[in-house]
Amino acid sequence: MNIAITNGLLLMPPAFRGGLATWSRTDGTPGSPTWGTADNAALVPADQDFGTCLEVMKQQTTTSIRFMGETPMIPGVYLRVSARIKAVAGALCSARIAGWAGSGSRARVTGLVDVGPTVPLTTYGDVVEISAIVGIGSRRGVDMAWGTGPVYGHFGLDLVGANGGAFRIESIRIEDVTAAFIPSLIDWVDVRDFGARGDGVTNDRAAFIAADQAANGGSILVPEGTFFISGDLGISSPIRFRGTIRTPDSTRVSFLQSFDFPTYADAFGSETLGMKKALQALFGYTDHVSLDLCGRRVDLDEPLVVGALAPDLTGFSNRRVICNGSISAKAGPAWDTGRWTSTGTYDPAQPLRLANVANVAAIEVGSRIIGPGVGREVYVNARDIAARTLTLSQPLHGGAGTRGYSFERYRYMFDFSGVEVSRLNFVDLDLNCEGVASGIMLPPKGEMIALRDCYLTKPRDRGITSIGRGCQDMLVDRCQFLSNEMDLPAQQRTTVAINVNANDVKMRDNRFVRFAHFMVANGGGHIISGNHWFQGDGSGDGLRYAGLVLTRPNVQTTINGNYIDNASIEWTNEHSEQPNFTGNEYSFGGLTINGNTCLCSNTAPWFTWLTIKPYGTGHFIHGLTVTSNVFKALYGDVDRIERVDTSVADLNYDNMRNLQFEGNTFNGVKSYVSNPLMLQHNQTSTSTSWTLPVIEGLPFKGWAKSVQSVIAETAITNAAGARVDTAPWVQTEIGTTKRQLRLNWPSAVRGRVTVYARMDRPQ
Repeated sequence: MNIAITNGLLLMPPAFRGGLATWSRTDGTPGSPTWGTADNAALVPADQDFGTCLEVMKQQTTTSIRFMGETPMIPGVYLRVSARIKAVAGALCSARIAGWAGSGSRARVTGLVDVGPTVPLTTYGDVVEISAIVGIGSRRGVDMAWGTGPVYGHFGLDLVGANGGAFRIESIRIEDVTAAFIPSLIDWVDVRDFGARGDGVTNDRAAFIAADQAANGGSILVPEGTFFISGDLGISSPIRFRGTIRTPDSTRVSFLQSFDFPTYADAFGSETLGMKKALQALFGYTDHVSLDLCGRRVDLDEPLVVGALAPDLTGFSNRRVICNGSISAKAGPAWDTGRWTSTGTYDPAQPLRLANVANVAAIEVGSRIIGPGVGREVYVNARDIAARTLTLSQPLHGGAGTRGYSFERYRYMFDFSGVEVSRLNFVDLDLNCEGVASGIMLPPKGEMIALRDCYLTKPRDRGITSIGRGCQDMLVDRCQFLSNEMDLPAQQRTTVAINVNANDVKMRDNRFVRFAHFMVANGGGHIISGNHWFQGDGSGDGLRYAGLVLTRPNVQTTINGNYIDNASIEWTNEHSEQPNFTGNEYSFGGLTINGNTCLCSNTAPWFTWLTIKPYGTGHFIHGLTVTSNVFKALYGDVDRIERVDTSVADLNYDNMRNLQFEGNTFNGVKSYVSNPLMLQHNQTSTSTSWTLPVIEGLPFKGWAKSVQSVIAETAITNAAGARVDTAPWVQTEIGTTKRQLRLNWPSAVRGRVTVYARMDRPQ
């Protein structure tokens, strides 16, 4: 990287006294006429100023003297070509250093400056020194900047002007003056020294590559200017920018030793463009794994659409990390929501397909579908313009038919809708959506995408959106999601923090504040643990809505150790193409709710923390555990902790089985709910038939389907007061509500019993 790179190279041409056969009268190329055969030149053996020198009688307007040897042009090296000359008789003229640039194929490289400054010779006998500096780089002080095209040169001088004069010339010198441009103690190279022009037009890619190769453990400097790079570029050396680079959209630039956001922002002169190009490199199958923002804040003017940056990104499963910084969306038209209306035909036999879609080409992949028969958080996963079809993220529950739909395409800070990515991690990031943008749109396919220790603040519409299976095995740990609708009553909020469609999502130790829903989840195998979600407001007798919406009947999901604050868990089958129970499927089941703290305050009395809403007939519960939870209402009691929303359909209470509601704590709740439920009945008059009151405490006001045990708390006696040692037989599902029990005795008796009743049969 310093002048030592020319050590051992013979740069100095031979002196004239060694003979004139190696000095050309034209351009210096092989076969050109030499001064050894010229009749207007001779060697002067003992000039008082020069010693042995060449004397030339000028006969041509431009008289050239060129060394026929090939002087190498080495990237990073600067050469000074000089000579001393004096006029001795006749007409005076001017002199200049000149050269001929040759390529690797021995052809002349045209279009270059190949002469130095012209110096007039004004007085006979005065010694005048002429010189010029030549090199690849275009630096201040370089007279002939040749770039990377030439690999050698023939150097000498020209006499220009009037003919008829006699001139004596000392032997020509060629010296390495690189030290004047690159001090020997520095540990960096300048891309200009390797031919970079920095004019924004010339492709400087080769110069950057040459500089990288010459850095040899040091770093690269990109000085002031705009350097155009066309073609993928990988730089292995550390690099820093004073100027900027410009590339076509498809060109991938990888700074392998300086792979961080500040470097890319400096390189491209824009935070948004720098972030785009850094992401393009991150997913470019290079050897860097993490894009470190280095604690910087990135101001985004537009969405980061990864599919536009890396259109061929399919099946990418190498671990990638975006970490350590803050990203803020800045208002502008690029964030405007796309909106369309259309008609389409739905057939439950093809549950993820919407056919005969009008203006299908206008509807973007990633759009949310709104309309009759559409559940929450259904998105366009793909489209086939020729076939006029849309692929959906979830089935529609409205049945077959042609209907009108609306489509809304939100704009996300990170948009992966057009690629397939797995094992992507967002770590220690502050995503400031500022009410301008949504957060992250996951890819249609992928798995093991993770967020850890992140803040997602004020998303305009959505926090994290899944439009397909890209949420498989997603991990969200120790993050905070803050709504953009903090000051609105709960019923007016529309933002959703997260939705998922695939299985095995882990939501752990997060905090969600005042969204319409914190998560809408299809799929199964989820673990939702240690989170705090709250959705209250300052309204008296305020409405409260679902924080967590489960849209698969058989969810195989655990909800454990959460703080559920002024929000409920809503369990539906709205993402089912056949919402009525068909008999060949699982109905509502596979859900465990354990060890949660459930709070509400200033809420309507009909609020419940667990709501089941069937979207079709015939459904029932077979496998639900609600144990060891705390339910507490402040500033006004609530009626129950659970209910069935029958606005579409009711449950089949005759088919309930395997529900466990035990060990829960109730404060401010009017009805204690348990299954099995302990009932006390005191029969004060003798009778053979004891009918218990309507039971309110069975979950979901289920039927009294079975009795687990009947225990006498007092002696069972007849009218005479004698003890009767017989057991009753039990009738279940008594009364119009089927929520009463009847104990039948062999004879009329009275007493007090404890009955453990169930609203299900365990199997």
